[in-house]
Amino acid sequence: MKQETACIHAARNKINQMHSTGAVAAPIFQSATFAHPSVGESTGYDYSRSGNPTREHVESLIAALEGGAGGLAFSSGMAAVSTLTELFSPGDEIISTDDLYGGTVRLFDHVSAKNGLIVHYTDTSGLSVLKSTISDKTKAIFIESPTNPMMKVTDIVAVKEIIAGRNILLIVDNTFMSPYFCNPIKLGADIVVHSGTKYLSGHNDTLSGFLVAADSKIYEKLRFLQKTTGAVLSPFDSFLVTRGLKTLAVRMEKAQKNALEIAEWLKIQPKITSVHYVGSPEHPAYALSKRQASGFGSMISFTTDSAETARNILNRVKLILYAESLGGVETLITYPVMQTHADVPEERRIAQGINEKLLRLSVGIEAVEDIIADLAKAMQGGL
Repeated sequence: MKQETACIHAARNKINQMHSTGAVAAPIFQSATFAHPSVGESTGYDYSRSGNPTREHVESLIAALEGGAGGLAFSSGMAAVSTLTELFSPGDEIISTDDLYGGTVRLFDHVSAKNGLIVHYTDTSGLSVLKSTISDKTKAIFIESPTNPMMKVTDIVAVKEIIAGRNILLIVDNTFMSPYFCNPIKLGADIVVHSGTKYLSGHNDTLSGFLVAADSKIYEKLRFLQKTTGAVLSPFDSFLVTRGLKTLAVRMEKAQKNALEIAEWLKIQPKITSVHYVGSPEHPAYALSKRQASGFGSMISFTTDSAETARNILNRVKLILYAESLGGVETLITYPVMQTHADVPEERRIAQGINEKLLRLSVGIEAVEDIIADLAKAMQGGL
């Protein structure tokens, strides 16, 4: 089944198992608890924290799209990552991509560290550096690819080869690419992470997070943690993500088409000094991106000639929304230094190129001419 078909029909059997009405859309089981037929018997559902039919539908769907043994839905992307860290014990070491979403850095630095986990940040796109960082205490490699916001790409297959035969989990945050463009499990990942708030739901109207495990043993461990820690996705939000996934393919294709054109336009603007987009042929990981993904996505970061220009763009855009998120149908522009990466220590931010000149653009599905016109007016002074 092609991915665009799977987005709509991959979990159809799960809907059929839930009810016999013939409803096309998965029903919302807005119930906290479920009655037992008799002593020692169960319908398969007891309490919504441990299992809810609507949530299980979207979990089955994301697992099918990623090609995993099982999926788990959480109340947010950070709830998913936080639950993931419970796989590890004090003293365990995690090697993480250095250019990483600020919320994940905040979790690692202030919560995971308190709990005894040791996180080493390194450029995972540089394989020799990664090799030298691995030790006997390393329990996981945590990758964002492309990274947020500098769009670095890590060779997932090569990383898997490096850790082959060792008790090290390969974890990939696939939020930017979505399962439509990239399937890290097929490349060797053990666990895939998503902020479902972004492309999966696609409409900026719900928070959600997902973990997909490559094998059943890891899935069962994560499922136990999900039930125990309790940050599960609600039935209604599960319904919203399911609805969003039905249009994932067409949204990703349209947004990518727009991004390709916008990136080319940005390159020739006198007030833009650099453009970071993995779909640009001059991007250092362009060939790698083509090899391990079927598309480039629609995230662009670009550097302006001054902090004043960056702030002027933010203040003057009209169609584009100055907002801290990504992956929706609306084009959003974000100021990482003050928003997504504000909690990253300044020295580390600057080393990554995250300064007052950097802007991040999540390209939506509007007419590309309108997006470009809005950016052009903002750069010219809003005339």
